[in-house]
Amino acid sequence: MKDFNKIVKEFEQIDAITYADVLAEKSSKILPVLVNFSTDGISGIELFQSFIFAAIDADGRLSEEEYALIYPLLHAFLGDNIDYDSCAKVFKSLKKEGKELKKITDEMVDLIGLFSDEMKADIIIICMLICAIDGKISTKEKEWIKQLIK
Repeated sequence: MKDFNKIVKEFEQIDAITYADVLAEKSSKILPVLVNFSTDGISGIELFQSFIFAAIDADGRLSEEEYALIYPLLHAFLGDNIDYDSCAKVFKSLKKEGKELKKITDEMVDLIGLFSDEMKADIIIICMLICAIDGKISTKEKEWIKQLIK
């Protein structure tokens, strides 16, 4: 557990340039692999998009600052038709459907299980980056990340 807390601290201290570089590098490795996967009629990309929203919302809120920082990643997945209001609506609907967030997490954990250890690590790194975007990985976010590591 000490190692996990040490890693969390490192993610919380990443500067914006390193953050963007790591996020771009990991995304460019993950996206081509996810294109070839589907589960229950949902493509790997669609599931990962939902999972990105779940990662952003792991602490139960989305601030405009978080949205501004995560926008490049959202744009890469969702294209030009994404704005803060649209994201806020998605999060609001996810909160109403609390079971949906758990389902998305469970599906992503299952999907992660199909990949190599390196790919799993890259997906977890992206999730940790997203959770640390505001400079802090909350207790809720830590518990959510730990589900992925199991």
